[in-house]
This record gives sequence, C-alpha cells and structure tokens, in this order.
Amino acid sequence: MQRSMSRGLVGMVLLSGLLVPSLAAAHFTLVTPEASRSQDALGSPQKLAPCGDESGGTDTGKVTTYKAGDTIDVVIDEKIYHPGHYRIALSVNDRSELPPEPPVTAASTACGSAPIDPNPVFPVLADGVLVHTAPFSGRQTVKVKLPTNVSCTRCTLQVLEFMSNHGLNNPGGCYYHHCADIAIQGGTSDGGPTPPPSAADAGAGSGTDAGVAAEDTSGGCAVSTPNATTTSVAAGLPTLLVILAAFVRRRRPG
Repeated sequence: MQRSMSRGLVGMVLLSGLLVPSLAAAHFTLVTPEASRSQDALGSPQKLAPCGDESGGTDTGKVTTYKAGDTIDVVIDEKIYHPGHYRIALSVNDRSELPPEPPVTAASTACGSAPIDPNPVFPVLADGVLVHTAPFSGRQTVKVKLPTNVSCTRCTLQVLEFMSNHGLNNPGGCYYHHCADIAIQGGTSDGGPTPPPSAADAGAGSGTDAGVAAEDTSGGCAVSTPNATTTSVAAGLPTLLVILAAFVRRRRPG
C-alpha cells in the first residue's frame, strides 16, 4: 500500500513538473525575420519590454536586409495559446522610439481587452493582426509593407503580442515581445515621419483584423501544434458557431 502511494505521489510530482512550465512558459517565437535575441523552444525570453531582453537571451548579431517599400513576411509561431492579437512596429534610430504598449482594460482577468488602431501610423506598421479566439494550427505569416521614405543600417522591428484571459506577467503585464534587427536600403531619408499606410499595407496577411479585442474567458494555457502552415483567424469561427447553436437549442422551450 505504501509503495503504491509513493508511486502515485511520484507520478503526481512528475506530472506537475510537466504542466507548470507550460503554464508559466513563454508564448511565441519570432521565426522571420530572425530575432535579435536568442529564443528557446517556447520563445523565452520575451516578457520584458521592448524586446524581451531579460536574462537568458544572447545577441544573435543577425541583421536582415530589405529594400524600402518592400512587403515582407513576418512569421510567428505561437507555442502556448491565449486569445489575443499582435502589433508590429518599427524604430529607426533607437528602441526608445518604439511606441508604448496600449492600455489594457481588465475583465474577468487582469488582461481583458486592449484597443486596436484600425489606421496605424508610423512607427506602428500593423495593428490588430492575427486576432484569434482559438489556437492556431501552426506558424502564422503576416505581410507588412515597409515605409518608402526610411533607410537604416540597423532598424528594430518589434512584434508585440497582447493576450486576453490571462493574469499579469512580471514583467510584461499582458504582453510578450520579440524584436528583429533589420536594414532598409534605398529609402529617401534616414528616419522621420512616415505617411499612414493603407489598409492593404498595414494589415495584409493571414488572419488580420482591427477594432477592439473582445475579452474571452474560454482560454487557458495549451501548447499548440507547430506546423509550417499559414492559418486564417476564421478557422476558429465554425467551432464558436456550433457552441452558440447548441446553447440556443438548450434554451428553446421543449
């Protein structure tokens, strides 16, 4: 009996050791362009603004070169699901130019909703992309147009993730962060204001959306399957419709 209880306790300890890191671990990796800091399998480090440069990461030294006005692929791999969305911004001279994280309105959790700018202006290149209320089936690609009037040898491209239905991280709050160092060639100036991008430029790509992200209470930490596919946010809608239809049928009198 004692031996069986001991084995049971050992099993519980091992199981908790598997579960706890998943609940507390990092949430997404920046695949393309290559991140400026090293990332582990789950994307850590990424809590500390503006680029997740907390202890454990090292400088990759990688600078990806593009041309001014290029439409580039930004590829992320969300490792642990929470409902939310992403924002992409660019700093030309210094990372202090990156815009602050949008304010968060609490709901059933501290991370309820965050505003999305449907018409972002520089330094924000795209906002409200990859809005989702269900896990992705694999890597996600967002197409973003670089400014035509910016040139630099080492700009910083920031990818910011907002997570709803989530407790506050320390640091990071409701956000995770990754950055990539990029060079932009052929621009007409070194920095300066950029005209607002069109909707096609700012949000082109898989699963883009705008507006205010609604608080979702169906979440919870769950590891998604890392497949090299591009998925639309609409993939989660059939499941939501089925749940809604079932609820209506249950409410309808006999």
